[in-house]
Amino acid sequence: MTDDQLNEDFDRDEAPVHTEEPPQYGVGPFSIREVALVGVWVVAFVVSFFSINEGRFDSVWTSSLLWVLAIAVPTVAVFLIVLRRLSPDGIRRVGSLGIDQFASVAFSVAAVVWLQLVWETVSFAIETGAWLRTWVIWVELVLMLAGVVLTVLGPLIPPFEQDFRGRAEVPAHRNARPIRPVSPRPAAAPRTNESETSDFAAYAPPAGAAPELSDARRADAQPETSTVTTAWEPAHSRDTFEPVETPSTTVEPVQADQPVDEAPARQQAFWALVPEERDVVDEIGIPVFRIGPSAWALVIEDRGEAFVVRHEDGRVGYLHDVSGVTRG
Repeated sequence: MTDDQLNEDFDRDEAPVHTEEPPQYGVGPFSIREVALVGVWVVAFVVSFFSINEGRFDSVWTSSLLWVLAIAVPTVAVFLIVLRRLSPDGIRRVGSLGIDQFASVAFSVAAVVWLQLVWETVSFAIETGAWLRTWVIWVELVLMLAGVVLTVLGPLIPPFEQDFRGRAEVPAHRNARPIRPVSPRPAAAPRTNESETSDFAAYAPPAGAAPELSDARRADAQPETSTVTTAWEPAHSRDTFEPVETPSTTVEPVQADQPVDEAPARQQAFWALVPEERDVVDEIGIPVFRIGPSAWALVIEDRGEAFVVRHEDGRVGYLHDVSGVTRG
């Protein structure tokens, strides 16, 4: 959905909820605060055409881009305030800012610009005793501060605060809504040999159909007289798996009475089944995902006291509790 469509939906969803407030009186269609703000702007706009420098004619309109923030932005703000009264279906916000919010920003920025000019003039006069700029900067500073009072402090000053009481409640623009939380990126996992894991991918047990092996069955699958590998291959149906001995592949045998966690470390990937749900964490101990007894987990590296486990979606972490793990 494009920004224009979102804005149209926002405008359409604005269902005014009026509250019981006494009537507000003003001058024509404008409130007292709006009339005062327009009057401040008219004086500031006229004064802006006078020279701001001593000895030569140089108004703010001819001083590079100074006029943009000094007088043009407040002019746009006042124009939007007037247009809001004369055309209620017209522009009602600038970006995510309402008209009054934009006016507060406009007059605040303009006041800072004129304050900077006054500061520079006074500093230079203290050092040299000469005044470089005219009375215009002082008048403009006072007028812009008056605009700040009427916009930023308006909701706190009677009778201007009547202009903000009893306004209809509308949904907030999406840019003005609370921000979304940012989740930390998962830690980078060590890369493994793709050829090793691909051999085991062909014999991957289906999720939810993990068989349970007894100690006697594990002992039968690893005889003492030969070295074989037990893999799970499909027998006669998709949900039935039987152990198949492949003498061509050799592994180190594990004694039937020897715990799995005490077996020699294997650098070849294998499938593992834990007796209960356990956390797989990253390098600093933050849980990345969980594995349980309902599905096999692919171990890409056996580090003795910990397994390096890879999730189905590619995430990799460390399983530190390797007690009672069934190897497949």
